[in-house]
Amino acid sequence: MTEQENSIAPTEINFHQKSRLLELVFSDGFKFKYPAEYLRVYSTSAEVKTMDKPVHGKELVNISSMEPQGSYALKINFDDGHDTAIYSWSTLHELGVNYEVNWAKYLKDLAAHNLKRGEGRVVGEDGKVSIKLVYFIELAKISGKDEEEVVIPDVVTNVETLLKWMRMRGLRWEEAFADDRVQVTVNKQFAEPYTLVEHGDEVAFVPRPKF
Repeated sequence: MTEQENSIAPTEINFHQKSRLLELVFSDGFKFKYPAEYLRVYSTSAEVKTMDKPVHGKELVNISSMEPQGSYALKINFDDGHDTAIYSWSTLHELGVNYEVNWAKYLKDLAAHNLKRGEGRVVGEDGKVSIKLVYFIELAKISGKDEEEVVIPDVVTNVETLLKWMRMRGLRWEEAFADDRVQVTVNKQFAEPYTLVEHGDEVAFVPRPKF
């Protein structure tokens, strides 16, 4: 490990419970957001590294607790009982820098083993997922209402697929709900594309400021 790698350490650590998101700001200025699922499937523990197929079915996993390991690492315990993963600061930094590449590889590995994500989320008694949509400013004008209750199709499992579904409503929706035009909150917490959408959630859409 180089002297520069040794000097990299978080200056801020924040965890968002509903979004299942760990947020770290590092001393070199980099800021990363790690889904709990991402950290779980890329666990540093030997039992995970030696598996012959990718860890799967962890869409709902969350972080139950975190324990600093001296001044060099963080032990992350997950609510599925996995408690043997210790992430050094350099490992967390690498996972942040290479998130997109790592996640694409994970999805490819899942497909190679005929596995998929999106199963096991909270649904209603009828097996359907009903959510509340809230619109702000010009988005309310496009929808003709401030809020509505909708039943989302099975293919809509997270914020990313929800936005894709919303854009199918028409040209005005396609423009207004583009990824770079709207901010999304789930239960009043800002969400990421991979934030799971479950039965009973409130999802709000806020136009991004124009510069």
